[in-house]
Amino acid sequence: MTTDVLSEAANTGAPAPVADDARIIAIIGFAHGVSHFFHLLLPPLFPWLMPEFGLSFIEIGATMTVFFVVSGIGQAMAGFAVDRLGALKVLLAGISCFLIAGLGLAFATSANALFVVAAIAGLGNAVFHPADFTVLNRKVSPARLGHAFSMHGLSGNLGWAAAPVFLTGLASLFDWRMAAAGAGLLTLPAMLLLWKYRALLDTDHRNPPEIPSGTPGTFAFLGDRAVWLCFAFFCLITAAFGAFQNYATPVLQNLYGLPLGMAAGALSTYLLAAGGGIIVGGFVAQKQAHEQIIAVMLGIAALLAVVLALNVVPGWGALLLMAGIGFFSGIAGPSRDLLVRRAATARFGQAAYGRIYGFVYAGLDTGLAAAPLIFGGAMDSGQFATVLVGVALLQGAAILTALKVGRGA
Repeated sequence: MTTDVLSEAANTGAPAPVADDARIIAIIGFAHGVSHFFHLLLPPLFPWLMPEFGLSFIEIGATMTVFFVVSGIGQAMAGFAVDRLGALKVLLAGISCFLIAGLGLAFATSANALFVVAAIAGLGNAVFHPADFTVLNRKVSPARLGHAFSMHGLSGNLGWAAAPVFLTGLASLFDWRMAAAGAGLLTLPAMLLLWKYRALLDTDHRNPPEIPSGTPGTFAFLGDRAVWLCFAFFCLITAAFGAFQNYATPVLQNLYGLPLGMAAGALSTYLLAAGGGIIVGGFVAQKQAHEQIIAVMLGIAALLAVVLALNVVPGWGALLLMAGIGFFSGIAGPSRDLLVRRAATARFGQAAYGRIYGFVYAGLDTGLAAAPLIFGGAMDSGQFATVLVGVALLQGAAILTALKVGRGA
C-alpha cells in the first residue's frame, strides 16, 4: 500500500495496516524518548559543571528555567509550523537543535554558554508534542490511538530514566565534556529513522486533512474555553509532577527518615510505576469516558499523596505509596491525550492539531517551570508535608478542569 493511500486512510478513519501503525508508533516514541532525555542534559552534570564554572545551586538551576521558558513559548509557536510545514520537517529541526546543544555543551568555556545550551535544547524540545501528536492523530488508525498515546508517554519516561545513567556514567568514566558529546551523538539514530521513514511520517500540504465548512480561523482556538481548560489541566498536573521530580528525595528523607539512597530510589519507583500505569492506561483509554477515567485515577493518586503527607506508614510503606501515586497518575496519561484530541476536533478539525497541541502542551512547560516557585518556600521553611498536600490539591484541581473539558467537547 502506498504512503498516499495510508495517509488518506488515516484521515478518513479507515484502518491502516497494523505493521505500519506499529512502525509509526515506534519511531515517534523513540524520538519522544530522545526529547525527554534532553530535558536532563544539564541536571545530571551539575556536580561537574558547578565547580568548573564557579556556579551556585541557584545559578545552575536557572539554566533549567531558561530551558522550560524557551520550550513553553516555542511549543505554542511550533504548532503553527507543524500545521503549515508538516510534522516531519519540524521534528528534524528539533532533533538538530539537540545535536547542537549536546556538542555546544561539550565545547562550553563559560557559564553564559550553559544558558545558551539550555535555550537551544529548550527550542528543540518545543517541537515534539505538536509534531508527535499530529503524526499519531493523522497517521495511526483511530482504534489504536490509545495504545499509540500509551507508548508515547512510556517512551518519554524511559528517556528520563536513561539520561542520568548515561550522562553520569560517561562523566565518571571520562569527563563531563565526553558525556555531553555522547548525548549529542545519540540524536543521530533518531534523525536517521525519521529520514528513512519520511514517506510514512510526512503530514505536509500534499495530503492535507479536509477542513469542514464553517471551521473557525487560524487563531480562533485562542478564544475557545475548552482549549484554555486543557492548558490549565496540563499546567496543574505537571506542577504536581514537578514537585515530585524536584523535591521527593528531600521530602522523604525528612518526613520518613529515609537514607539518601532509599529516598532517591522512591523517586525512581514512582517513575517506573508511572511507566507501568501508562501501559495499562493505553488499554483503559479505549473506553470513551476519558474525563471520568482521568478523574478516578487522579483522585486515587491525590488520596495516596495525602496519606503520604500524614506520615502514618513506615518508611517502606512510603515507597509503596510513591509507586501507587505514579501508577494511577500514569493510567490517566493516554486518556488525557485523547481528551485533548476530542477538544481539538470538536470545533477545529484535524487541520488544527499542531497549533492546538502546541498551545495546550505549553501548559506542561509552564507547570514544570512553576513547580520550584510554588513549593520552594515550603521546602526552605521545612514544611515538607505541605508539599505533598499541595500535590494532592493540584491533582484535585486538574480533575475539575478535565471534567469541564469533557463536558465541553
